[in-house]
Amino acid sequence: MKEKIIEKANNMFLNLGFKSVTMDDLASEMGISKKTIYTHFQNKTKLVEATTEHIFCTISDGIDTILEEKKEPIEELYAIKAFVMHHLKNEKTSPQYQLQKYYPKIHSALKFKQFEVMQECVIENIRRGIDKGVFRKNIDVEIISRLYFMGITGIKDQELFPVTMFPISKLMGDYLEYHVRGIATDKGLHILNNLLKE
Repeated sequence: MKEKIIEKANNMFLNLGFKSVTMDDLASEMGISKKTIYTHFQNKTKLVEATTEHIFCTISDGIDTILEEKKEPIEELYAIKAFVMHHLKNEKTSPQYQLQKYYPKIHSALKFKQFEVMQECVIENIRRGIDKGVFRKNIDVEIISRLYFMGITGIKDQELFPVTMFPISKLMGDYLEYHVRGIATDKGLHILNNLLKE
């Protein structure tokens, strides 16, 4: 039952927002009593913690699977973007923003974990790209990987990029193109342009 609650909460939080969904909404949607939810989670914060952990693990596992495929580095970035967007339901309600505003401790812990995981795979992606001649040799891998993380988290700032003006899928696509164009060689740009045509 605990897993079912996490899965349903996960779905509702991503579609409606962490603040908007109440324990009553969740119980009603699942056709169970609120008491049942409270036997597994002592409060909503614990439930939010469990669902963000669940999303994080699902996305991390999915990214690992994509990395194991050893795709061409630029294709790999686009495959990861597509996978993440699918699992975050295109973030219609900008749940990340609500998480930051109403559950700052959980948001902060999650951001740190995301940074650790992303650093490793972005550094590996850039190094492989340099070896394959699709990324320039003269870039500072440590700086670029951190700039990439800063950008990916920065575009989720609702004050800078209100979702009404900047749909998250377009924003992610534009940001990824911006990142690749900044470090690509002519060979890399050729691959990028073909991917964008698709």
